[in-house]
Amino acid sequence: METSLRYTCNSKSLKIHAKEKLPVNSKTHLQLHGELDTGTGSPSYFCAMIRHFFPEASTGLGVGFHYDKRQKLRCHVRGKKEFPVRDDKSFTFNVKGRCDFDQDFNQRNPIGAAEFAWNILNFKEDQDVRIKVGYEMFDKVPYMQIRENNWTLNANMKGKWNLRFDL
Repeated sequence: METSLRYTCNSKSLKIHAKEKLPVNSKTHLQLHGELDTGTGSPSYFCAMIRHFFPEASTGLGVGFHYDKRQKLRCHVRGKKEFPVRDDKSFTFNVKGRCDFDQDFNQRNPIGAAEFAWNILNFKEDQDVRIKVGYEMFDKVPYMQIRENNWTLNANMKGKWNLRFDL
């Protein structure tokens, strides 16, 4: 199980996030993840999703359900396509999107982005770094991510940010 501690700019409390991937076959897994709000002591959300990877096309697709305390039950569809810029795939151009629907498939919330990702293995001894720079198309906002081993900082040009520490 993957666990992390998360804190965002608009939160007053630390969140504990957990994710488990259960293999269905070599290219498909059931992903379960949820979050516990330490301020309230209650779950923030829970998500179950079937994810399939198409390695020959460097593409992933996912379909599932998301339940949270505000929006109740929602359906999710997501996809990501990776285009290697270098042969070793350390530098890629990614196109990704997600859309979630309410229970009646009426209300839609699309998210789409194009980004460059640069993975630097052994930046220093025992230190891997990932830098992402992208543009979210529906919100029309540039964003960035810096990841160093267990630490991840995400930020966008609207001043939103979040910090994650993987345990």
